[in-house]
Amino acid sequence: MTTARCSCGAVTLSLPGPSRLVVACHCIDCQRRTGAPFGVGAFYPAETIAVSGEPKEFTRAAASGGKVHSYFCTLCGSTVYWKSSNLPAFIGVAVGAIADATNPAPVRSVFEQSKHAWVEIGGAGVEHFQQSSAPKKPGASD
Repeated sequence: MTTARCSCGAVTLSLPGPSRLVVACHCIDCQRRTGAPFGVGAFYPAETIAVSGEPKEFTRAAASGGKVHSYFCTLCGSTVYWKSSNLPAFIGVAVGAIADATNPAPVRSVFEQSKHAWVEIGGAGVEHFQQSSAPKKPGASD
């Protein structure tokens, strides 16, 4: 088991271990959410995560369509996890909240259209997307 938590420890998540789906997101919303040039999330099947504490929810429209529900600590303000209406079976966990230097590197880099020019997400097998990596819905235009 692995634990993710906010800065003060009032909100914690029990995780089944390292995730195989780690994504670096360069969208403007993730930049603003993290205060950094990109956010990194580890994605887990929702049923494998246990949440303790009482996070507050903030919902916003996502650049990929749908809604993103971010959950943060009301005491310290740390965003610990989020849910996307486009990926309802998964929960994204802020890799910084896991705070484990051995956590796997990103396997996807998304919304590179707004990536800072000096940022490089590399490594063997990393997939790069100018926008979302989510499959297009039938009838959607490019």
